[in-house]
Amino acid sequence: MKVILKAEQVKGVLDELAESIVSAVGRDADFAFIGIRSRGEVIAQRLEEIVSKRLKRDIPCGTLDITLYRDDLSSRYNQPEVRTTEINFDISDKVIILVDDVLHTGRSTRAAIDALMDMGRPKAIRLAVLVERSGRELPIQAEYIGYRSDAVEKEHVQVHLSESDGTDEVTIE
Repeated sequence: MKVILKAEQVKGVLDELAESIVSAVGRDADFAFIGIRSRGEVIAQRLEEIVSKRLKRDIPCGTLDITLYRDDLSSRYNQPEVRTTEINFDISDKVIILVDDVLHTGRSTRAAIDALMDMGRPKAIRLAVLVERSGRELPIQAEYIGYRSDAVEKEHVQVHLSESDGTDEVTIE
């Protein structure tokens, strides 16, 4: 196991992501964060905190469960664990900042976009990821990238967050 981001670096990456999002979307834009369960949810909440403090206003933040939208549902799960989607605001006409921990194949992002489109018609969907790595299987790219990993095909990028894992770090295993 190789640590590629330590706790202080994760915090710095999130601060940079927040700044990039505000600069690109605009301070007065009608936007919201939606995190893909489970680590994307935590990252979205952290970004929302940072951005809300900078803009001195509340930014909506929600959580999206993509289990039933996955294209590998029948081959990956005997009995899928479906968790809740918690989006307590109308996504229509908002710029949605879709947040995930790692962008690899693009399949989770595709599933999330499908789920969002079933909920309304956002003005735009922009992808923010903590870590981007190679291996895309679908034509999906992130608009906001915290860290670009050089992990090779057989390696696994793992994001650990204090809320679920007791520590903040990103590793390659």
